[in-house]
Amino acid sequence: MFMVQCKDKPGHLQTRLDNRAAHLEYAKGFLDRIVIGGPLLSDDGQAMIGSAFVFDTDDRAELDAFLANDPYARAGLFESVSVIRYKKVLP
Repeated sequence: MFMVQCKDKPGHLQTRLDNRAAHLEYAKGFLDRIVIGGPLLSDDGQAMIGSAFVFDTDDRAELDAFLANDPYARAGLFESVSVIRYKKVLP
């Protein structure tokens, strides 16, 4: 399993909004792999500033392909993407 955090480029909210429907439709094709996922929010909870999710695979190449083909990534939304191996313990 991997935990992924993607931070949006500053000032790119419209890019996120323009590609949100395609991103969600794309993600629905991986519901058997996405353990949990959703947008990162600003401190006041009013603006989406990135994405975070846990992807259930041991195959890093599979995750990399998922990330590369995400409509958000293809639109150049992300300033950074952090991937770290993850082990679910609770619940």
